[in-house]
Amino acid sequence: MAGQNVLEFTDANFDKEVLNSDTPVLVDFWAEWCAPCRMIAPTIDAIADEFAGRLKVGKVNVDYNNETAARFMIRGIPTLLLFRGGKVVDQRVGAVGKADLVRMIEPHLG
Repeated sequence: MAGQNVLEFTDANFDKEVLNSDTPVLVDFWAEWCAPCRMIAPTIDAIADEFAGRLKVGKVNVDYNNETAARFMIRGIPTLLLFRGGKVVDQRVGAVGKADLVRMIEPHLG
């Protein structure tokens, strides 16, 4: 389901891959049964390709990683959290367009 530049984050690797990352990280909390999640998947892939090397992009399947979803109080999906320096610096809930995501991400790139 994910493009080549989109990583899979899990309860086991979240801290290492996201919170301890040297680069900003966009995390897509999603589930296979979620139609809006499937709808924005190509946008997430495009963002991952466009910002490769400057932004880490990954997905957390909330059905299999409920510890991480609960930790960040994910109540609705898709939820997109942008992390920088181990902290959430921005977020969007629901299916958002690419232009909105670019506006969300660009101010946080080094």
